[in-house]
Amino acid sequence: MPSLPKPRLRRPARSGSLVAPAADQAERAPRVEAIEGPPSRRRGSGVVEPVVPFRWVNIERATPLEAAWLAEHYEFHPLDLEDVLSRNQRPKIDEYPDYLFIVLHFPVFDRSVGRLNAGELDVFVGRDYIVTIQNAPLQPVEYLFERCRQKEELRDQLFSKGSGFLLYRIVDDGFDYCFPMLRKIGNKLDAVEDEIFEGRAQEVVRDISNVKQEIINFRKVIRPQRAVLRDLEGAKQRFLAPPEGEELEIYFDDIGDAHERIWDMLENYKEVIEALEDTNESVISHRVNEVLRVLTSISVIVLPLTLIASIWGMNVGVPGEGDDGDFYAVVGGMVVILIGMLLAFRKRGWL
Repeated sequence: MPSLPKPRLRRPARSGSLVAPAADQAERAPRVEAIEGPPSRRRGSGVVEPVVPFRWVNIERATPLEAAWLAEHYEFHPLDLEDVLSRNQRPKIDEYPDYLFIVLHFPVFDRSVGRLNAGELDVFVGRDYIVTIQNAPLQPVEYLFERCRQKEELRDQLFSKGSGFLLYRIVDDGFDYCFPMLRKIGNKLDAVEDEIFEGRAQEVVRDISNVKQEIINFRKVIRPQRAVLRDLEGAKQRFLAPPEGEELEIYFDDIGDAHERIWDMLENYKEVIEALEDTNESVISHRVNEVLRVLTSISVIVLPLTLIASIWGMNVGVPGEGDDGDFYAVVGGMVVILIGMLLAFRKRGWL
């Protein structure tokens, strides 16, 4: 049987190619910032290792050019470099023989759409280096990086304790940055509650929807971090060995506590906004019922008057027809019935 030629499958070019186009390479250099600290001794598995200078590399919004730079200077797995270029990675931690690759999300307020979104932070953690890559500007990371660049004392203090302690400071500052945002959400909840009871229940519906969306987006960012922090507990002993005399257990426990506090506040805010939404609906329903009660009372009051007017308005002979005195008697009776029904309804609290 003759052998048939195999079709050649062409894959579309990937936007996240690790090789930067020649035009881009000619136009600009990779946007890579690096800080190198003083040499320090670290211990790993009970053995004091040689003096190694520590380095922190920071990249904002990585492109294929920056990915190519990472591939040239570090032996990172190609899949990790693809994840760096991706914009929809879930929080995770990948463990390799020589380094850790961690993906974390932090809430970022997007002014263009007026709501919270997830800002991704990719971190490569090795024995003597940390590489941070932001897909959106993260103020805590940028602020800490600039402080380390400008203040030699702080840089020496952080870098001398190894990659584990610096990773703790980066993650801890990121979680600490969440608390002012949570306080703003709490202030919005207080304002919504005041508006509900100030008679603006219908106008506050949109505000309730916006705050509820912020809480939902915040929860979507924070919730997946639990698995990453739990996996980091097992990996830190192997890859994040602190200097002699230092223990990282208490530091990473502090990160877990901060995460739990954030989650508890979000759970509380979720219950509060749901209660406010139910309260607002109850206030609106109560006002609608008030209007319906008044209209119903008016209909009931007018009903007997309409009946009397209909009877005396028939095109047949009725008692007193043609007598002016009987007309005034009928009108007076209608007025008496009207006043009596008004007093009766008011006494019962229907008006």
